[in-house]
Amino acid sequence: SIRHRSSSFIWKVKGIWSNMKYYRTLLLFLLVNSVSSFLSNKQSFASRHVRASADREGSSALMAYKKVFVAGGTRGLGRFVIDKLLESGTEVVALTRSDGAFEELNGIDGVTAVMGDAFDQKSVENAMDGCDAAITTLGGSTDDRRIDYEGNNNVIESAGILGVQRIILVTSIGCGSSKEAAPPSVFEVLKEALQAKEKAENILIKYYTNSNWTIIRPGGLKTEPMTGNAILTEDNTAIGAIHREDVANLVVKALDSPATERKILSAIDPSIMSSVAVEGKQIAAFAL
Repeated sequence: SIRHRSSSFIWKVKGIWSNMKYYRTLLLFLLVNSVSSFLSNKQSFASRHVRASADREGSSALMAYKKVFVAGGTRGLGRFVIDKLLESGTEVVALTRSDGAFEELNGIDGVTAVMGDAFDQKSVENAMDGCDAAITTLGGSTDDRRIDYEGNNNVIESAGILGVQRIILVTSIGCGSSKEAAPPSVFEVLKEALQAKEKAENILIKYYTNSNWTIIRPGGLKTEPMTGNAILTEDNTAIGAIHREDVANLVVKALDSPATERKILSAIDPSIMSSVAVEGKQIAAFAL
């Protein structure tokens, strides 16, 4: 009887020990699984955080603008901008008040011409509606009214109303911080136009702080085939000549470059001899 009870006691102890081993193994398994799950979730969160940060910091890098509004695209620099946009596969909406330009532009695949006057804000807004970026190269005067300010301001205002955040405004060396770059004799001749363009620049800089704007200031414009040597620079003392087609090429490259957002850049071609350029001066190119 004593032997039987002793044997029974031993079996109970073994059973308890066996159960303890089972629960200890189960506890260890749950602990390892929990730690593994925690680490996995932490890595997943970190990965999501990194991707989210990259998305915020490089939003433009992830976005190729598909439909771009162009003001001033019927001739000159603006016409070259349209050509370069089409070469990049971008759809273009061009504002024009000329019947001839309207027919010509509408005959080009990828271009939608819209009749309207850049002096009329509502015409600009209606034409821009549905676009995801805007480029304006407007300049000149009509009946003592300067399109340099009024027209460009209408483009900027319309972009703000429609939520078009990407804007490229093409003005000129001699505006704003680059005034000292222009020789006094040149500035005096162009003073009225430069002051009007600068006024448009200031509207964009001061009141459209949430927009991804870029201001490009070309030097003296020439109508010859592009050299491919033109550069953008943050050096506001830079001055020189540049071909219109080269400016257009830089404008379209800048469009999809997040590095150019909220930047004011001068555009010149160091390979072109210019009477106003400072001989031997090295200009640092802006990396797109």
